[in-house]
Amino acid sequence: MSRLLPMAIALAAAVAIGAGLGLLPAGWVFVAKPLTTVLLIALAWPRGADTPKLRRLVLVGLVLSLAGDVALLWPKEGFLPGLVAFLLAHLAYIAAFCTRARFLSRWTPFAAYAVVAGAVLMHLWPGVPAALRVPVLLYVLCLASMAAQAAAVWLAERGTADAVLARSAAIGGALFVASDALLATNKFAGPLPLAPLLVLSTYWAAQWFIVGSLRERATATSL
Repeated sequence: MSRLLPMAIALAAAVAIGAGLGLLPAGWVFVAKPLTTVLLIALAWPRGADTPKLRRLVLVGLVLSLAGDVALLWPKEGFLPGLVAFLLAHLAYIAAFCTRARFLSRWTPFAAYAVVAGAVLMHLWPGVPAALRVPVLLYVLCLASMAAQAAAVWLAERGTADAVLARSAAIGGALFVASDALLATNKFAGPLPLAPLLVLSTYWAAQWFIVGSLRERATATSL
């Protein structure tokens, strides 16, 4: 099962991306897109037994991401509900990462992501409708804070036994910023070539690495 699940995630993601690119029937995305995140939840479920609060909050973030995925199946009507769902998901991830290091325990990642967030907002701002400017601003701040806190955890845990797990969270945070910057650029600044491929591949890679920040369940042979 541990081998089949990553293959199933990759297959479901490929179908969703293929449908988004027009290589497969468009309706398949309504099954494949949420299914990919459901399978990521299944991958995360047995992990993190040694850190139950972290595990619980990551699972909450994944479930809220699933709600966002479903909402964004309708890009116009579902954009704002999807934005809110993902904002709440990032708050859950921030809380999860705060179980491993105090919020703002390292200021350098926050400074770096503040620069990135500012650059993204400057690029997008002219194309963001007035009614969405406050929600988009709040979302970008929350997203950047999530990625920065993940990076802060990695800096705090370098050289420890949990450094690999912390690095996985930091990579996931960075990929989430990249994915959402691509999605927002495609929506507010003009169509991107191969947008479904760029946005969805980085999005699910981000979630994969966040799941990877939870320790795998110990097996009988390792005890």
